[in-house]
Amino acid sequence: MNALLTIISLLLSTALLLVGQGMQLTLVPLRGADNGLSEAVIGISASCYYLGFIVGCLIVPKVIARVGHIRGFAVLTALMACAVLGLDMLDHWGALLVLRFLTGVTMSGLYAVIESWLNSRTTRQNRGQILAIYTVIVLSAMAAGQMFVNVGPIESATPFSLAAMFLALAIVPIGLTKKIAPTPIESTLPNFRLLYDRSKSAFAGGLLSGLVTGSFWSLGAVFSSHYSATLSDVTWFMTMAIAGGAILQYPIGWLSDRIDRRWVLIVLCIGGTVSAGSVALSTGESWHLLTVFLFGACVMPIYAISLATAADVVSGEDFIAMGTSILLLNAVGAVFAPLLFGQLMASFGPTALFITIALICALFCVLFLLLSRTPRSVSVDEQKPFHAAATEVAPSSFELDSRAQEDDKPVSSQNGDGD
Repeated sequence: MNALLTIISLLLSTALLLVGQGMQLTLVPLRGADNGLSEAVIGISASCYYLGFIVGCLIVPKVIARVGHIRGFAVLTALMACAVLGLDMLDHWGALLVLRFLTGVTMSGLYAVIESWLNSRTTRQNRGQILAIYTVIVLSAMAAGQMFVNVGPIESATPFSLAAMFLALAIVPIGLTKKIAPTPIESTLPNFRLLYDRSKSAFAGGLLSGLVTGSFWSLGAVFSSHYSATLSDVTWFMTMAIAGGAILQYPIGWLSDRIDRRWVLIVLCIGGTVSAGSVALSTGESWHLLTVFLFGACVMPIYAISLATAADVVSGEDFIAMGTSILLLNAVGAVFAPLLFGQLMASFGPTALFITIALICALFCVLFLLLSRTPRSVSVDEQKPFHAAATEVAPSSFELDSRAQEDDKPVSSQNGDGD
């Protein structure tokens, strides 16, 4: 509780920021569709967002190191709010691509500020609890943002203006805090080779997570708009998927602590295949939202399970580099998925989105089955405890994870764990 009291203003700013972020992630593709843009162009714009996210992860920490956390947060939030308003005012596809890239850069920078600040205010003993609270806030605020999308017609300025207002309000709690800002952020470089050598399952899981969740965030609202009578139906579609991932992430994580995590990934892929196919085939049915809930429950925990799989085979000093690699693999998958899926939707119709996701989940299921034939270098009893995680974070979030503070050496072999 004492730790929470020292970061209450930061958590409040985080909640306000992510309500606005949750709104813009749904508003932008819906506005693009309303303006007559094809699914292919909307997919390209989403790829620009995730490309900006990758760029931001690599360059923004250097900027924050120069100006500090509070001024950095204020500047990035102001840019984000301006970009959201620009997305409302400018309907040319070229402006859409530039502004979406800018939102990706600024959001990755904002996550870096928030997470490094949280890390500086926690101890080894409470770091896990603070990370769990932060994850709940991220998912809850983004889900709440879906409900605010309904404040006005999608063609009006009202929902974009409200999203910008939430972003602007996020500056207030941090701007008024009396707490001293933390030391500058240190850049963390990924190590994809290390990740692949130590855990092929974690490598594949990070990429799969980006492919399926990135395509959902990019084009899910567009898919739903083709079969929904009202804007409210679209926001419920998005909310149910987020709720499924949030509610079942801990039970799935609990299970992964007790069996080989590769089998959990296999089950999630099977569930993703069945649920994605059901989403595509159940449009107009009374049980459609249930399939959406199950889809979110199956695909959204893949990132956290992949991170846990990697954590089992590295020491604390390598965990941050491994986590950064999985995060950036997730972002790479999210860059390429909308490019492909958007074109497929434009050519074969909206259901191509979830049919393709089902096929990709089935393909990765086969891959994980093949990897499971190789014994892991760690037993189930040696696996480290699962931690919930959201896919939209910055590399600095791994400094919060208690697994990064462990001093035990990784189990190693000549060829890694071989999974």
